[in-house]
Amino acid sequence: MKAFSTLLYSVLFISSCSEKSEQVAEEPLSYEWELVDSLDLEFLGNPMLSDVNKDGTSLLFFDYPSQKIITSDAIGNIKHSFSKGEDTPDTYGFMLERPGFYGEDQLAIYGRNGLFLFDLDGNMQKKIPHPESLGASGSNTEIGKSTESVRLKGKDYLLPKSVRPRNSYPGEQEFYDTYRALELVDIESGAMTELIPFEEGSQFLNGKGYIQSDYTPALEALDDKLFFVHGGDPQLYVYQLNANGARLDTVIHLEIPSFIIPEGRARGEFQQGHVEINGGTASIRNIHVLDDLLLLDYYSGMDPKRSVEAEGLWKQGKEEEAKAMYIKLEDEIPKGTLVYKLADLSYVGNVPSPAKTGGRSYASGGGYAWFQKLPDPDVEEDFLRVYKMKLTEK
Repeated sequence: MKAFSTLLYSVLFISSCSEKSEQVAEEPLSYEWELVDSLDLEFLGNPMLSDVNKDGTSLLFFDYPSQKIITSDAIGNIKHSFSKGEDTPDTYGFMLERPGFYGEDQLAIYGRNGLFLFDLDGNMQKKIPHPESLGASGSNTEIGKSTESVRLKGKDYLLPKSVRPRNSYPGEQEFYDTYRALELVDIESGAMTELIPFEEGSQFLNGKGYIQSDYTPALEALDDKLFFVHGGDPQLYVYQLNANGARLDTVIHLEIPSFIIPEGRARGEFQQGHVEINGGTASIRNIHVLDDLLLLDYYSGMDPKRSVEAEGLWKQGKEEEAKAMYIKLEDEIPKGTLVYKLADLSYVGNVPSPAKTGGRSYASGGGYAWFQKLPDPDVEEDFLRVYKMKLTEK
């Protein structure tokens, strides 16, 4: 569990209407992950796959220990590498989201110092400042989750999460009433428009208080459609995007095995300016489109009572017992991908995570999914293996 401080505020109201449909499959098709290829990124550190470009020819990594941003080709050859840790005008500061590809030859990096565009060699192409000054902030880190981009009527936009300061905090109703999840950023003008509230009927409007990891957004933009989930709320929202905001079109209730919906807390337990992130929170972690399928990558969450038990062992100094218990709890958590037909959003099935990946999240690009192999705990490795996989019918 990590704690950070933040202030969030939003002012945009989006009027929307919804058509609800249920997750039903009369004759579910059966899919499985098929290994197509693999690559080894030879890099000594702890690189994490952040993004894959649209045609699947370039991969983007971020290495936290060295703060290096790395791009490779589809067979693992490193092509570019740079970092921006110095106190210079092109330093993005603490990352609010992991880097993502923007177009064919640029990267979008969203940090405390603003939204930056760099070429692949690390030369700054554009800096877009935050519309308001920020307080301290935190971020969730998932493999294959980065700043999204979208093209609307021939114009390019980015879709980072909204981190504007608010005159409220999660202990107050106003926070939930004014919350907006994303910014729609006009690259040309630098203007940012907040969008995606907690819609009517959302669990986050039930009078309880929630931590940031409970509602961290998962999203995928395709043409003028936005597929969106508020983290641990098992509802898929489909919006129509335009340059001025978003209109809610469809809501689909998600049936996820053993999904532990965040219970929330009494709001009196929250302190202003304090943000908490729990890596064991149940959530839809990412959303992908592969060919004619919509994929929702889910993590059903760690049992809070058993997590407290493991934490108690740690506090007692029984670190090995606590570590073993956490590993056992993590292994028992259902993880996988819900699959829908993109054309009509009909439910296709539930696909387990591939072996040797630990059920962690993944990237997509070029019509494939890209998974990181779990490192061997007994062997020191100086490379990261990435599996290139596709969904096939059994």
